[in-house]
Amino acid sequence: MSFVHLHNHTHYSLLDGACRIDELVEMAVRYRCPAIAITDHGNLFGAIHFYQTAMKAGIKPIIGMEAYVAPKSRLDRTAPNKGGENAFHLILLAMNMAGYKNLIQLSSKGYLEGFYYKPRIDRELLAQHHEGLIVLSSCAQGEIPYKLIHGDEKGARETAEFFKEVFGNRFYLELQNHGLPEEQKAIAGLLELQKQLDLPVVATNDTHYLKREHAEAHDVLLCIQTNKELSDPNRLRFNTDQLYFKSPQEMNALFHDIPKALQNTLEIAEQCHLVLDFNTTHLPHFEVPPEEQDHTLESYFEKKVWEGLHQKYSSITPELRNRCAYEIQLIKQMGFAGYFLIVSDIIQYAKSKKIPVGPGRGSAAGSIVAYALGITDVDPIQYGLLFERFLNPERVTMPDIDIDFCFERREEVIQYVKKKYGGPDNKNVTQIITFGSMNARAVVRDVGRVLKIPYGEVDQIAKMIPFHYSLQETMEKVTGFKEKIEANPVYKKLFDIALVLEGLARHASTHAAGIVIAPGNLTEYLPLYKSAQGDVTTQYDMKALEAVGLLKMDLLGLRTLTVIDHVVSMLNKRGIDLDIKKIPYNDPETFRIFQNGETIGIFQFESAGMRECLKKLKPESIEDLTAMNALYRPGPMEMINDFIERKHNPTKVQYLHPALEP
Repeated sequence: MSFVHLHNHTHYSLLDGACRIDELVEMAVRYRCPAIAITDHGNLFGAIHFYQTAMKAGIKPIIGMEAYVAPKSRLDRTAPNKGGENAFHLILLAMNMAGYKNLIQLSSKGYLEGFYYKPRIDRELLAQHHEGLIVLSSCAQGEIPYKLIHGDEKGARETAEFFKEVFGNRFYLELQNHGLPEEQKAIAGLLELQKQLDLPVVATNDTHYLKREHAEAHDVLLCIQTNKELSDPNRLRFNTDQLYFKSPQEMNALFHDIPKALQNTLEIAEQCHLVLDFNTTHLPHFEVPPEEQDHTLESYFEKKVWEGLHQKYSSITPELRNRCAYEIQLIKQMGFAGYFLIVSDIIQYAKSKKIPVGPGRGSAAGSIVAYALGITDVDPIQYGLLFERFLNPERVTMPDIDIDFCFERREEVIQYVKKKYGGPDNKNVTQIITFGSMNARAVVRDVGRVLKIPYGEVDQIAKMIPFHYSLQETMEKVTGFKEKIEANPVYKKLFDIALVLEGLARHASTHAAGIVIAPGNLTEYLPLYKSAQGDVTTQYDMKALEAVGLLKMDLLGLRTLTVIDHVVSMLNKRGIDLDIKKIPYNDPETFRIFQNGETIGIFQFESAGMRECLKKLKPESIEDLTAMNALYRPGPMEMINDFIERKHNPTKVQYLHPALEP
């Protein structure tokens, strides 16, 4: 038999869902489910990753969410109903693009307008944004089941009538059976409503974890969320171990007497056919200045590049002209002319306000167009840098220019971007969400606290886990760790639970550098989130933003630039006029400092390991420093000694081809 799970919480139901998206989809493949839904609490955090993962696995993805619906108005900040509930649950599933866009609106407005402990919507918003959505009455916390359980049959009927009026045959009464007594009462009432109002029913399981044996780990997760201990009798708990991703056979056993409820899962899935476009970019509009209105965006871009090139070089050689023309043509062909002008505009604004800006970092330094527009201060011709490392017609991805600004004044730049590119209501620009996850050390400490294991013992175990090691790697590679865990049943329980929870999202926060600029209101493209501190960000992270074709930029706050600015200012006060851009790159005294490893406080050269490498390398040029900076990272790091040997003994160098020889 076949069955579609329509009520699933991933770990983006923060500290409540314990399902990783990849594993959830993998389980659906194993059970041969034709489709699967994601319905996290009030948000769409994982929607894009879920959609891509399901599509790759050959399963139809159904994007949805379990919304929080205010008992009255979303603007009412009180808890009026008897149980003290300030929000009821409701499952919303997108049938098509109209439904997906309405989900975006509802989730965004839940955070931006209706937040009261949770991101709440209300009946008014549901009536406004009903198109393209299938609605299920949800779990025991849904308004209809809740009222039935508490003896308010009249209220339950009124609510069902409202949803039927708004959503018509797209509204389903949701039946759940996790072995809880209140659910039996709800099912009886829901089946009665089905007869009275001629409403369809659908069977679901309120999936919060992948396997039945994960129930205890999920219980611990709830304790982490509520800051309680597992032994606390008054803590939040679900009182069942049935909230796992059940097989079609298990669901059939539960609802065999209501076959239509099972069949309707397939019918709902067949009605959902959302197709997301990951091939279109949505770049913000750069406004050509009024005095240049005879230019198109592309011709204005070209004009600014050639003007900048003549300012950078005293004479334009054929090599320069050809390289610049090639880059211009490719940038225009890929539709990124406006992007380059926006980045240039932001940097010129910062410089006009004397906000220190970095000379450029990453692959953007390989672009002569970026150099001509003042985006970078590094001559790519002088240093033999490749443009294709930055933009390549064979690999059509959004350009990625990271810009460093003075740490203290970065916010001024962000405010300028919002003012200039944010649109009339400042709704086109915002910062980007990021998620903190439970790494191996952190999850051991969290679980240890919940299990009331003495802090000293937990701390000892946590400190045995090397940074960047997973729990499994630690078990396999760290001497004595496996023996310590397996010798004590309490530690074994700690480890087993931590293993289930490791890597799950723990909290949402604002990305340190990223901002997104859209060509119009952001909620036309993605949902928005508002933190408890009032910061508005995207609900999609960096990878999801790139997938949906929006422009993200990293405006980094770099303390080193701030320190340099302070030093220059202090020198000026002493009558020493220093132009930081005219400092020579071949000063022997400066290289002596690097050769001695006296680089504490120097950006990217101050770690103990790097300083030891510098002492061995004895750098004599900016190219030597560039090479060491590139090598000192995971992967190429193992070749550092080979590089140093060949610098001091060039005869050891072996060329793959004669053309590579100097």
